[in-house]
This record gives sequence, C-alpha cells and structure tokens, in this order.
Amino acid sequence: MMQKSSINLRWKIIFLLSLASALNAIDRNTLGILANTIQAEFSWTDSDYANLTAMFIFSYTLMYALSGRIIDKIGTRKGLGIFLGGWSLVTILHSVARTVGQFSVARFFLGITESANFPAGVKASSEWFPIRERALAIGIFNAGTAIGAAVAVPIVSFCAILFGWRSTFIITGFLGFIWLFFWFKNYYIPQEHPKLSQEEKNLILEDEAKTDEATGAQTKTSFWKLMARKETWGCFCARIFIDPVTYFLLFWVPKYLQDVQGFSLAELGVMAWLPYAAMGIGTILGGMIPKWLIEKHSWSLDRARKTMMFSASTAIILLCTLLYYGASAPIAITALSLVMFSHGTWANITLPSEIYPKNVQATITGVGGTLGGITSVVSQKLIGATIATYSYLPIFIYIGGAYMFTFICVLLLIGKLGIIRKLES
Repeated sequence: MMQKSSINLRWKIIFLLSLASALNAIDRNTLGILANTIQAEFSWTDSDYANLTAMFIFSYTLMYALSGRIIDKIGTRKGLGIFLGGWSLVTILHSVARTVGQFSVARFFLGITESANFPAGVKASSEWFPIRERALAIGIFNAGTAIGAAVAVPIVSFCAILFGWRSTFIITGFLGFIWLFFWFKNYYIPQEHPKLSQEEKNLILEDEAKTDEATGAQTKTSFWKLMARKETWGCFCARIFIDPVTYFLLFWVPKYLQDVQGFSLAELGVMAWLPYAAMGIGTILGGMIPKWLIEKHSWSLDRARKTMMFSASTAIILLCTLLYYGASAPIAITALSLVMFSHGTWANITLPSEIYPKNVQATITGVGGTLGGITSVVSQKLIGATIATYSYLPIFIYIGGAYMFTFICVLLLIGKLGIIRKLES
C-alpha cells in the first residue's frame, strides 16, 4: 500500500524552496534592520544608506538576467546550491566591513549571488507542479521572502542587542550552509527523484498530456523572438512597475517606522514583523484562493487569478489613502500590513509560469527581474532624495497607483492566463 507521504513530495520540495526565499530575505534585510544602529556608529546619512541599497539592487539587476540563463542551462539543483552558498558567505563577510565603501562591496556581491533565487524558484515550481497548482506553489515559495523578512526583524534586532551587529551577520549567514545540506540531499527533478511515486509523477506531468507545454518545452526559440512577444512584455511590466514597491517594502519600512513613527530598535523587533507576516500570508492565499475557485467552483485560472489581482489593486488604492495624510503608529502598522498582504496576493512573479513553457521561465523571470531592478535602482535614489527633502507622501502616492496600472498592462499585453503559448523555433 502506498504511503501517504509518497504523493506529497512536491509540497516538501516547495517548503524547501520557501526556506531558501526566507534566507534570501533575512540576509538582504539584515542591513536594513541594523541601518540606524550602524549609521549612528559610522555617522552615515540617509543618502549613504540609499547608496548602499542602490548598490545591492544594481548588482542584483546586473546579474538577474544572466542568473536566469545559468539556471536554465545547469539546472535548478546545482544552480541554486551554488548561488545560495555564495550569498551566505557574502553575508558573513559584512561582519568585517567598517566603511561605506567596504559595505558597498559586500552589498554588490550579495546582489550578484542572491539574484538566482527567484529564477530558480519559479523554474523549480514549474518542474514540480501542474499549472493549476503553480500559483499556490509559487505563492508558498514567494511567501518565504515575507516570512524571512518578518522573522528577520526580531531575530536581527535581538541578536544585535545581545551579541552586537557584527555577530548578527555571521549568525544569519551561517543558516544558509545548514540549508545546503538538506537541499543537495533532497532536491532532484521529478524524472530523476528516487522517492517520487508514479502517481505523483503523473499528477505533476498532467499538463503535458492536455496542453502544448510538452511540445513547447521541446521547442528552442531564439532569445530575441521571445523578447518580441507582447506577452513577454506583459510579464516585464509586472516587474518594472511593482518591483520598486517590493524593494521599498523590504528595505524602507523599518526605517519609516523608526523615522516617522518613532520606533526604537526594541520596539521594531516587537512590532515590525507584522507587515512582513501579512505579506507572507498574502502570497500563500494569492495561490490558494484561485486554486479553490478553480477546483471547487469551476472557475478558469484566468478568471480566478485576475479577480485576485484586481481586488488587491483596488485594496491598495484605498489603504494608501490612509497613509497619504499621515497616520498614528497603530494605523500605520495596520495599513502597511494590509498593503503588504495585498501585494502578496497580486503575485507578479507567477505570470511567466502561467503562459510560457518550463524551458524559458527562468530566462523570462531573470530578464524581468533585471528590468524591474533598473527601475528599482532609480527608485532607491529617488526615495532617498524624496525622504531627505520632503517626506514619504509621494512614495505612498506611487504605490497606490502602481498595481492597478500594472493590472491594465496585463489585460492588454498578456491576455488569457492559464494557456501555455507554443513558441516558434
């Protein structure tokens, strides 16, 4: 008799990938949480901190498209293992930095090594899940980012209080090497996994019998033909306009709560995890609700996903209105939590897996991340200048409109979701 666990291996795989995203977020957010502490020691300005965040995003952007191509070429198992080991080592090296220049070098290499996480995660999710489950799978994988950001706040805050900020970088970086042991022990593609049952393998590969994904996956299309498709640019728009918001939420919310709402480092550790936890819940429900609508109410994937995207876009407009005119600390925490929850349900990185075959998804994700990173580098500079000379108000105005505008781009450029496009050779 088949053991129950033998038909749930794919969920164990996505949990492992979610942990990788959590580590990715912890390592990139450690500096943001410690920013005021390190600024006080070295007398940095907000512009210095903005330059450090921009350096990370610059290198992340520079490498994102290339890392996607590398993952497509050498495979998820080896590729993600190499990159995750790299960013864990670089995180530890932050502990010996003493100047803005030295931190800039560390952030540059952190961006390069962390760039492979999302191309690898999206590709692995497509390898291990049928299309009707991919939004949920990628949501769980992406939830690791929010969960990592949430747990990073208390972990980093209290480690810094107890052991000092330098030891905190060593502790967070070391966690990645523990993860690597379990990764290489457990991850293989479904066709090669020694513990995968035939029943679950058939479920994972069910789309190959019902759609043209099988033939599409075998078709080698040129990079430039792929870039010429309007659906590709629909995916890119979801990164170009929303990625700057993502980086603001990850890098600047702790500073906003300290600078505007007056939180201390200890208060940050107690309260600031809530928005990130809400984003993690949102990324999971952003896949779970469409799956439920598809399986229980016979909705199409297109209808289910677009309903979630439109609802989230509308909610963010209303929530940002609360932040436009200023807010008390409890209202700010609540509004930011709901904005980040809605951001998670929008699920912008899921789009390539819902319209393109598996063999190009890391490439599309990587190039999209590069384009989104370019706008994010520019936005980091603008955020720093805006906060220094004005306030957070213009930033919240942009956030309020970005999601609805992007949703319109998806409607016009991508069209129907859930249909894997056949690529020309």
